Amino acid sequence: MATVVSGVSAITFSKRRKFGEHQERAMNILVNVVAFKIGWLASIAGAASGVPLLGPAVILVAIALHLSRVDQPSSELMLIVLTGAIGASWDSVMVAAGWLTYPTGTLVSGLAPYWILAMWMLFATTLNVAFRWLQSKTLIASALGAVFGPLSYYAGSKAGAVVINDFAASMVGLAVAWAILLPALLSLAKRFDGVTVQIEHSRI
Repeated sequence: MATVVSGVSAITFSKRRKFGEHQERAMNILVNVVAFKIGWLASIAGAASGVPLLGPAVILVAIALHLSRVDQPSSELMLIVLTGAIGASWDSVMVAAGWLTYPTGTLVSGLAPYWILAMWMLFATTLNVAFRWLQSKTLIASALGAVFGPLSYYAGSKAGAVVINDFAASMVGLAVAWAILLPALLSLAKRFDGVTVQIEHSRI
């Protein structure tokens, strides 16, 4: 009888632990998504209203929060820096091609503004958390990138943060770029993953 009770208790404890782990992962994703959304909105609103420093200031806090919640901050920080460099370089190509114009925050003519760099760095914080599920789904990631990448720029243009000079060419260019960039960045995120350790620890 004692063995049966012990077995039932062990099963109950295991179920409670798994439920707790599920809740923790869900909370991590929620915090990640909310922080990203706040940073995105602050960047767009700040750029559109002539206060481009607003976005980077909020994003700095969001990145600090992200790094405080992972087990290997150095890996995530490397991912953030690399993603920022890749993304800002691509946006600068779009600017140099004359497809996009950023009214505020440009320090060097022909390059993307600093708040765009900050937004790419913010996006990096989602790659191993909110978008982890996409890391093994390359085709889906490519399709989602092709659709939602251009839409984010369109939303920014409607708010007044960016000017799309050649709409058709820009949308096509952005769609193609994001179809490649999102899977590539997700692959990069697997290489510099500072969140996996946290997940593995929760299973012990």
